[in-house]
Amino acid sequence: MRAVGPVVVGVDGSTSAQRAARWAAREAGRRKAPLDVVHASLWPVVRTPGGWLVQGGHQALRDAANAVLAEAVATCRAEEPSVEVRGHLVTASPTAVLIDRSREARLVVVGSRGLGGFTGLMVGSVGVALASAGHCPVVVVRTGADATASLTEGAPAEGPVMVGVDLSPLSDAAVDFALRAATDRNVPLLAVHAWHNPVDSDFLTHLLTADVGWDEQRHRAEQALLDRLVRWREEYPEVPVEVRVVPERPARALLTTAGSEHAQLLVLGARGRGSVTGMLLGSTSHAALHHAPCPVAVVRNPVG
Repeated sequence: MRAVGPVVVGVDGSTSAQRAARWAAREAGRRKAPLDVVHASLWPVVRTPGGWLVQGGHQALRDAANAVLAEAVATCRAEEPSVEVRGHLVTASPTAVLIDRSREARLVVVGSRGLGGFTGLMVGSVGVALASAGHCPVVVVRTGADATASLTEGAPAEGPVMVGVDLSPLSDAAVDFALRAATDRNVPLLAVHAWHNPVDSDFLTHLLTADVGWDEQRHRAEQALLDRLVRWREEYPEVPVEVRVVPERPARALLTTAGSEHAQLLVLGARGRGSVTGMLLGSTSHAALHHAPCPVAVVRNPVG
């Protein structure tokens, strides 16, 4: 997991982006990291010997963008005065800018809905692009009432950090990130393994061949999940860990559990460039990013 570099947040003047900015400021404070606030837009420009210039009549767009950035920077500084906050105005595609900055960042944060420079930030564009192609963990701060209740007043959430685990090394980076987040927040970790069709799981396929009932199968799966977490429980002995095996489609299991447990962060794993796996398979990732009742972190496995 990248230990250096800034936390980066993309802003566009929307309410969603303001919430993401406040979340990012608090996260930067927990990590004792600088915070880069980035507003990216594409304006009509011309190339001159001195560089790129906004064409006449469009200076108002740049002025408006500067105002958006200044407001976001002020919001972050007010939210977390101890954090070094740096504003960046960029004339480029928001997706390209944030993916590029993810190379050096320890975390990139965006809201779940956007306008202005981040038009179409409905997770299906910038958010999903970052989740699948970013070079560091990506957090999408959901805008639902439950997801932002703790953000509006600045009060810390009390629910656990939740992580989806698929009983393979592909979840390792997500587990490490989730335990770090739980440590920083002084809350428990809830590790969830879910499946819809047990035949799809090698481990559970083996269970089906055994003459045991569902209770025994669940017990064995829970033990396998605990065994998978042994390494990190030794590294983070102060974090209470609960494991849960849910016989349900991953998306439904994750969303239902995150809601019932009032999770303050849902962490999912990803591997490879543009390839998502484990608890983040196709519709599962989209469901979590669009409907989770809390911020969602997508953590790329560096091994791929």
